[in-house]
Amino acid sequence: MAKIEVGGVVRVTPAGVARVVSKRLVEAEAARIAVVKARGAVPPLCGPEIPAAPARGPVLRFEPLETAVTKDGNIRVVRSGFEGRKALRAADIFDVMNAQAARRSQGANMFSKRQMDAGRFYRDLVERHSSAGVKCSSLEAMGGGGSGGNFMDAVLAAGEEIRRQQRLIGSGAAMVVRRVRPSARGTRVMIYDRVLVDMVCLQEKNLSEVLTAHGWSLGGNVSIVFRALCACLDRMSGAQKGGSRILSWAEGQNLC
Repeated sequence: MAKIEVGGVVRVTPAGVARVVSKRLVEAEAARIAVVKARGAVPPLCGPEIPAAPARGPVLRFEPLETAVTKDGNIRVVRSGFEGRKALRAADIFDVMNAQAARRSQGANMFSKRQMDAGRFYRDLVERHSSAGVKCSSLEAMGGGGSGGNFMDAVLAAGEEIRRQQRLIGSGAAMVVRRVRPSARGTRVMIYDRVLVDMVCLQEKNLSEVLTAHGWSLGGNVSIVFRALCACLDRMSGAQKGGSRILSWAEGQNLC
């Protein structure tokens, strides 16, 4: 005869079969769900209209602002949130790594604003360019037109800017495997700068995940890839002035 744990919970499957679930499992599942709900909770300052959505991922609260002209003709910055409320924006990998560094008391920001702008510019440009095929299909269905040429020019210019950014990243390696037999070095493989930037900026992987994916241990290696990533972002930021014009043009063409 099967032993039934006292305090267990009886659950009935859709087939009508009753199963006794351990109380410990029920409590563990309830704790897991509570953590998931807490991640999707909306701060009270943002108002109840924003739904709780754990699948939305980490978010940051910010103050919506806009410029306004006073009665005296002066320009001032005022809060523009509905009923004075704050808003939310999705946190990217740079926000997450900065928050992790702050929790470790290593400072509020791991990266400079210029470095984060470079990484976000590269990410946004790649995302917009990769989704441009949808717009091209609609243009072909409409038989082209004057705006089609402008759109294709924007797509080609964005593609050239992506290639220029990748040339700035270079073909170097952040983590080099020395001349050691594969049996001695284990699963470690070389981490190229381009792979490092793409994993962080495009795939939203943190530095520990990059190292683990390539078979490297953590510890001091984290600071090595961090310095390599900063060096790549510094090189990429040199193209920001020319690239920002292309990004705004592509955005105006509704590439996404």
